[in-house]
Amino acid sequence: MIETTEIVAHLTQSNVLRIIVILLLFWVLLRGLQWLLPWVAEQIPSRFRLYVLPLLPIMQLALVILALLRIVPLLIDPTPENVLAISGAVAITIGFAFQDYVSSLIAGIVAIYERPYRVGDWVRIGDAYGEVTALGFRAIRLVTPDDTVVLIPHKLMWDSIIYNDNSGQREHQCVADFFLQSEHDAEIVRQKLRQVALTSPYLQLDRPISVIVIEKPWGTHYRLKAYPIDGRDQFKFTSDMTVRGKAALAQLGVKPANAPVSVAV
Repeated sequence: MIETTEIVAHLTQSNVLRIIVILLLFWVLLRGLQWLLPWVAEQIPSRFRLYVLPLLPIMQLALVILALLRIVPLLIDPTPENVLAISGAVAITIGFAFQDYVSSLIAGIVAIYERPYRVGDWVRIGDAYGEVTALGFRAIRLVTPDDTVVLIPHKLMWDSIIYNDNSGQREHQCVADFFLQSEHDAEIVRQKLRQVALTSPYLQLDRPISVIVIEKPWGTHYRLKAYPIDGRDQFKFTSDMTVRGKAALAQLGVKPANAPVSVAV
């Protein structure tokens, strides 16, 4: 049986000081990284923003691994037997004491690899919808359209459906809905709504514009779909299309329909 004194390295004052220095340096680098990458992402052209932000969790994980590789040999004699014994004891202790926390940490590492969400993505998890502004080891931070910060543990990804609107892309599709009475020229309305999207200052010109027409018993449902230049402008873009679309339809003399509440929602 391996004795504790055989496992733990001789902690000299020099080793203790080294560990303290490594931890301080790790903390400074981590905080600096958390500030630097978002700052760089705001300075560069917006089309490169979502390529820079996802690097943050990967670099954080690399810092943690590097710190552990420097600290562990100062705490234990790094023989295969000692490493195996310590790993087993730590795994059992942590497994019982911090099951949920460890589950979130493991899910966070899996998320860095599988990338179901990245910093800058607009996602819906459960009842929460917003932009991923930070991706930590235990949880992600969402900022909702109402400017509410929501922390979601990574472990929810094991059994929750994740809706990702843009999946690492700079822009994603926006939809403006119009509910009209059936007595009108549908082709003219389609062309007018398309012009509304084309003249929006938020429009991404190299992405397609589509107008979907769905006939219902209560009237006609139009869905104007287009892409903004930057996904952060999605609500401004949708509002712009809606306001100017209503004005254009009013000029045509087309009247709105009384859609059922369930459809409008």
